[in-house]
Amino acid sequence: MSDIPTAAHAGPIRTPKQLLATVIFAFVLPVFAIIGLVMYVTSGNKPGMGAANPELAVAQRIQKIGLVEVRDANRPLRSGEQVFQGQCAACHATGAAGAPKLGDAAAWAPRIQTGFETLVHSALEGKGAMAPQKGGEFSDLEIARGVAYLANAAGGKFDEPAAPAAAEGADGAPAAATSGG
Repeated sequence: MSDIPTAAHAGPIRTPKQLLATVIFAFVLPVFAIIGLVMYVTSGNKPGMGAANPELAVAQRIQKIGLVEVRDANRPLRSGEQVFQGQCAACHATGAAGAPKLGDAAAWAPRIQTGFETLVHSALEGKGAMAPQKGGEFSDLEIARGVAYLANAAGGKFDEPAAPAAAEGADGAPAAATSGG
């Protein structure tokens, strides 16, 4: 027979430890090497943000931080009833959160006695559960018109404020709102 021992035909891997090392070196290590090479090749020379569209890049760098809203100053002033319907009716029509209802003379009487300017100040700056109405959809003058409408519906005798140009009398002096009670 042959002089070659049978152990020579068994191969280089003789233990489970050698098998594990061979699997790691033959399969797992090359996979990680390929992943690393792909990441290296694709990471270089990427165009910077907005390089394809320089105008977009500039717009993104100088984007606005705040917002300025320019309103049409030439639009006609809304009446007190329009302001009431648009801003005040949600609470003052139903009495929500303790708001005095439109036309409720008993609830409005102590408020009317404080005077028109106090009522307007309370409306603009807020009072109790009522949030400040200043700076919203309606101008301060329109809010004052809404206050006059609400108070007059409950027995007040306030004049609805006029537009600033129309508020001056013939002698150039501003006309004052009268308060009655």
